[in-house]
Amino acid sequence: MTGTAPLEGVRVVEVAGWMAAPGAAALMADMGADVVKVEPLGGDAVRGIIRQPETDVPLDASFQMDNRGKRGVAVALDTPAGQDLVRRMVGRADVFLNNLLLARQRKFGLDAQTLLGVNPRLVHASLTGYGLDGPDAARPGYDITAFFGRGGITHSITEPGTHAPRARPAQGDHAAALAMVVALLGALRVVERTGEGQVVDVSLFGTAAWTMATDLSATLVDGQNPRTAGRRYRMHALQDSFRTGDDRFLLLFMPEPHWWPRWCEAVGRPEWITDERFATVLSRREHMPAVTVLMDELFASRPLADWGRLFDEHRFIWSPAATVAELADDPHAAATGAFPEVDHPVAGRFRTVGAPMRISGADIRPRGPAPEVGQHTREVLGELGLSSEQVQALVTAGVVGG
Repeated sequence: MTGTAPLEGVRVVEVAGWMAAPGAAALMADMGADVVKVEPLGGDAVRGIIRQPETDVPLDASFQMDNRGKRGVAVALDTPAGQDLVRRMVGRADVFLNNLLLARQRKFGLDAQTLLGVNPRLVHASLTGYGLDGPDAARPGYDITAFFGRGGITHSITEPGTHAPRARPAQGDHAAALAMVVALLGALRVVERTGEGQVVDVSLFGTAAWTMATDLSATLVDGQNPRTAGRRYRMHALQDSFRTGDDRFLLLFMPEPHWWPRWCEAVGRPEWITDERFATVLSRREHMPAVTVLMDELFASRPLADWGRLFDEHRFIWSPAATVAELADDPHAAATGAFPEVDHPVAGRFRTVGAPMRISGADIRPRGPAPEVGQHTREVLGELGLSSEQVQALVTAGVVGG
């Protein structure tokens, strides 16, 4: 691909584990930033713990996705010498990105006050569970707790009398990563205009509130929870999921009234148009349990592929409840470049998930695989002016790994 790397020349130092902040840094690397990932000597705790692809050659695909295109340095942050090395890296950086609680930032000398004293033009960015202020700023949180749980999402999608659904890994993390990228781009622009360093604060909790904003905006006014009464008491008949004859699910979203008669004609149920129970939006809502039973019976009479062909013919707004494997092989995803390839020195060439944005004239793509633990320690410390002998002494002392 040709084009300009939008963030070429921007230097990022990342002290973060798991997925949220590293995911944001990976997107920065996709846009051309030089990202140095600082890990403990034993590596990021997320290495190797998410589902590994069932292939002959080991590949930590999830870690590769969130850490692609970075350089890796291993540093023992619990040593004064290690902390000093990170501060020296930050002195040459544009962005410091971390997911440490504020107490740990201060413990390691990596808080905003300290690092802005080292580099007055720095963007100091924290991505935490609950943010840097408020009564729960010191509370640790993952996306399951701070995003899905505390953020109101799990409750809002749980039908009464059923067990709360389990979220898939890192959905909240990757939403927060996008919020962080937006914040970093804005902060870099402010530094460019004013010359003054900036402090960025993004949280899983705050990202959840934005994600829930459509429901939450009304609740902020009236104090009432959105209804979670289940599909038989939904607002619109053509707005739900339905099981098909081959035990698949399809999703409809056609809430406008004009869809109902067109849909009834298409599926061979014209009598539902004049049935007084279903004649209007309000009457259908009043009799939603009855219409749901009839629609369930109808959808169970034919397989998903048949319904799909019929609905496409009539240009209805629908989709299958695709499996993850189907998404991976979706021709539309392939045509839009959603799954770029990366060359790995051991695993070879593999597909990964690309950045969810395009800019005309810009080169946004993975710049290479994720680093091994401490793979670039000697290289990065050399850029700080340390000799090979000095680096080796730090390795021997257990300050760095490489």
